[in-house]
Amino acid sequence: MEPKSAEEVQIKKIYIQDNTFRDGHQSIHATRMKTEDMIPIAEKMDEVGFWAMEVWGGATFDTMHRFLGEDPWERPKVLKKYIKKTPFSMLLRGQNLVGYRNYADDVVRAFVDKSCEVGIDIFRVFDALNDARNFQTCVERIKANGKHFEGAISYSLTQRRMGGEVYNLDYYVTKAKELVNLGADTICIKDMAGILSPYDAFDLFSTLKKHVTVPLHLHNHYTSGMASMTYIKAIEAGVDIVDTCLAPFAMRTSQPAVEPLVATLEGTPRDTGLDLGLLLDLGTHLEEIAPKYGNFLATNTLSVIDTGVLAHQIPGGMISNLISQLKDMKALHRLNEVYAEVPITRQELGTVPLVTPTSQIIGSQAVMNVLFGKYKMVTNQIKDLAFGLYGRTPTPIDPEVQEKVLKGYPRGTTPITVRPADVLEPELEEAKKAIGDLAQTEEDLLTYALYPQTGEEYLRIKYNRPKEA
Repeated sequence: MEPKSAEEVQIKKIYIQDNTFRDGHQSIHATRMKTEDMIPIAEKMDEVGFWAMEVWGGATFDTMHRFLGEDPWERPKVLKKYIKKTPFSMLLRGQNLVGYRNYADDVVRAFVDKSCEVGIDIFRVFDALNDARNFQTCVERIKANGKHFEGAISYSLTQRRMGGEVYNLDYYVTKAKELVNLGADTICIKDMAGILSPYDAFDLFSTLKKHVTVPLHLHNHYTSGMASMTYIKAIEAGVDIVDTCLAPFAMRTSQPAVEPLVATLEGTPRDTGLDLGLLLDLGTHLEEIAPKYGNFLATNTLSVIDTGVLAHQIPGGMISNLISQLKDMKALHRLNEVYAEVPITRQELGTVPLVTPTSQIIGSQAVMNVLFGKYKMVTNQIKDLAFGLYGRTPTPIDPEVQEKVLKGYPRGTTPITVRPADVLEPELEEAKKAIGDLAQTEEDLLTYALYPQTGEEYLRIKYNRPKEA
């Protein structure tokens, strides 16, 4: 089944993308779900009638080769044997691909081409800075392969509600138009922290509907507890597609559950048309296998929502990273100081959205600012950000901070203004020389190019080639 055209989607029925096989277990089970646990329900999932199923991208690529001992490239191939009608969607971090830095154009082109080959139909592409220039190369290859480009805008705030000088309606309309001009088949608002409030959602999608003609998609996380209410108001405003998960892998820091949404909309003009009974049967399987992954489920609080995000707006994954860093440094008692420092550091470094990889970059620097003094210690990623290697920040970086962090930076002290990838040398040939015959396929080579250290370790295990002492 081909992805729906704009004309097909823009009817009253609300379409559902299922994220159970990617963001569901990434959000609440540390991305540890194995392919073998997806296969028993794959055929039934195909019968539901989802607009698409998100099965790949995000952290899956990293986690599969590092922790699960699975070849990431095999999962979409395997699932395609069972899921033959529903399009496959993946989350792609623009020029970051599925890694944590911008890769050279030759890596980006090869990765997208290979992703199309293994079965990806819809590419949800986002950039941590919402810099349209970081979409260009991957979109070129998505379109060349005849696949669906969903342009995603990372939703962010500088205050409790949408507005202010940065993240206001004009900002999101401008970004949506930029992505449409790049060829977006759909536009997605990607709310990674669950901070889009219901009435802001109504205003946002009502306004976007007036300015862009492609279908609109909402990706939301349940973290704050607002997501289900936000979906209803977005649906009232005319959003075309929303993301959900089967109930056992929903809520918490995941997406809203599909079952209550289907029940809520039944008999209304926006009825999903999905079979609630079938969805309940699918959930039963997940309940049966969920105990396998129970050790990864957060149990540090009684509440299944994080009301703190309503104040600090820090995504769940970023919080866990902050706690881990502070524990390692025996400074967990200073967590509240770090929470207070994060918005200050964020503003000084260009008011960037807090999403992978910028959430980790800002969070790590905030920790060091608290523990060692303001910018006394600086990560390489902060230097790259200040130099412009991640792209154009929503607001200018504080000049004094920029000068301080770029002192002694190997690439120079004058930030670039060109597209970041324009200053990156091709990488694939060097990667091929470095890994040699350990990479036996193009997929192997790309795994190594994306993750040189862990990729090599995985390939040595895969081919039983231990490193010589």
